[in-house]
Amino acid sequence: MTGLAQWLERIERLHPTSIELGLERVREVAKRLSPALECVVITVGGTNGKGSTCAMLESILRAAGYRVALYTSPHLVAFNERARVDGVAVDDAALVAQFEAVEAARGEVTLTYFEFTTLAILRLFAQSKPDVAILEVGLGGRLDAVNMIDADCSIVTSVDIDHTDYLGTTREQIGWEKAHIFRTGRPAICADPQPPESLLAYAREIDAKLRVMGRDFGYTGDRLQWSYRGPVVRRNSLAYPALRGANQLLNAAAALAALEALQERLPVSQQAVRQGLASVTLAGRFQILPGRPAVVLDVAHNPHAAAHLAENLDNMGFFPATWAVFGVMSDKDIAGIVRALAGRVDHWLLTDLPGSRAASSDELARLLASEGVVPAPNCTVRTFDSPRAAFEEARSCADENDRILVFGSFLTVADVLDHLGRHGRPH
Repeated sequence: MTGLAQWLERIERLHPTSIELGLERVREVAKRLSPALECVVITVGGTNGKGSTCAMLESILRAAGYRVALYTSPHLVAFNERARVDGVAVDDAALVAQFEAVEAARGEVTLTYFEFTTLAILRLFAQSKPDVAILEVGLGGRLDAVNMIDADCSIVTSVDIDHTDYLGTTREQIGWEKAHIFRTGRPAICADPQPPESLLAYAREIDAKLRVMGRDFGYTGDRLQWSYRGPVVRRNSLAYPALRGANQLLNAAAALAALEALQERLPVSQQAVRQGLASVTLAGRFQILPGRPAVVLDVAHNPHAAAHLAENLDNMGFFPATWAVFGVMSDKDIAGIVRALAGRVDHWLLTDLPGSRAASSDELARLLASEGVVPAPNCTVRTFDSPRAAFEEARSCADENDRILVFGSFLTVADVLDHLGRHGRPH
């Protein structure tokens, strides 16, 4: 028997490139597997906010008593995080069985890692017979493997500049790609308050039932509570979601707009909404660990997400110094990320990451210097060969009243989370 780790290594080697957008190959293998989902399906795309929106939908629907399957990517520590049924990550044996089925069905067709694993997880979900499946789009929308599924409701959380090599260099180009998860005659939710015209035009062209934040639904809030308003449904006096950050109300409103659009098939009580929002968890999204110094983990890896992170850091109150462990892929807008956070960070601990796409710590140091972030009496810039090494240095240098920020790539946060899991929460 080949174990999960061996299978994942094998799948990584199947295709000459890690990303090859297009649905022809994956649809061909899907026909042979027939992983049909006979349940309500919600797809969630967007530049930022996908994971949080998926987590809120899952939590609310489970609180309402539904059997929920959730597919997200990438994972942080263990691959199994990508596939959950009834709130529990799928075990190794179940995944291996599905990998074997995909391998048998694909014949001579080459599949990328994402395509292969997506097919396996969709087949697993089909056999699990959930009431509802929530599927996070991997990259873009139009040509992403998840888009071979005709969803009952689709959400685009936000549109901003990211993955420019594949999706285009403007919000209009990227919005058009993401809009392709919408379907004719079916609810299409856009949580971006300023959607690109290309997204609106595509929704009109295919006659999707488009609902836009600020136009068709929205929210209001004060320091203690918030309220959702939709075309028909009002949900008043809600507690703030357990996920931290000012931007989470955008994601929560998007989730509630989708549930309103599906209310005839998936009725959800006010109590289920309250319970779901109160209990939702998601690692690495403005995650604040207990203890001192404060440790914040966030997978902000583009300027849009970094701006939200900066706002959330400001809302935390005063800290004498902030120590930032930062590692990111070289194809990101690193200068834009740095500009968003430069005024909030005193000490930069830059880290190498595995893989050819990663920016080296030396590259990051040069880029910081080009943005005016250079060593000074109140600012340090140092390089490390791993996130955990940088984190340990931050931990040894920071005062208990300081703040440690770990951010950037999923790989940066994942390495520190894995380190903490093995060695316990630092005191």
